[in-house]
Amino acid sequence: MKNFDWQAIIFDFDGVVVESGEIKTQAFAELYRPHGEDIVAKVMQFHTQNGGLSRYHKFRYFQQHFLAKPPLTEAEEKELDRHFSELVVEAIIAAEAVPGAIELIRQQAGKIPLFVASGTPETELKVIIERRGLSPYFTEVRGAPALKKTIISEILSAHALKPEAVLMIGDAMADFEGAIANGTAFLGRVRPGDLNPFPTYVEIVPDLRGLVV
Repeated sequence: MKNFDWQAIIFDFDGVVVESGEIKTQAFAELYRPHGEDIVAKVMQFHTQNGGLSRYHKFRYFQQHFLAKPPLTEAEEKELDRHFSELVVEAIIAAEAVPGAIELIRQQAGKIPLFVASGTPETELKVIIERRGLSPYFTEVRGAPALKKTIISEILSAHALKPEAVLMIGDAMADFEGAIANGTAFLGRVRPGDLNPFPTYVEIVPDLRGLVV
């Protein structure tokens, strides 16, 4: 996919632009450690296998399926969200970029519109991208609570993009499923040493250096 001629590129953020996957895994572990290490193990496994889902979806799932407690109140969910943000935001701002990601973004931003579609809360995501100095490169930055497939659909519609001429780059099944639901092309990023979550026919790369012309 190096010599591509896309109308636009949509990037997931964690694990595609920034090496922040492990930061969020450890944040979930820290949040649920008071419930015991068995719960922590289940939480970490679910998070790892369901990258791309918003933290709110995960909080609700853990509450119901792992803790067997009544649904979270709005106040309880906001407190989990606040604590999670405290654990991750500064670390993600300081995290290493995925190799090739910044070079690709800078190279293509002057040629085609670039977008972010992430499971991270949109307000928090915009702060992180601004603090990393990446805001000028993106036409639009979108995040939770909207679902990934909805975000992609709205980007395509708002900017009159042809789905088949748009590339989605993601590292999780939610990214792949969002691309498939909207008819866009998809490229999977699988960090060296990680299990490949995608069907065998999906093209994958270890990083984004191969896409830089």
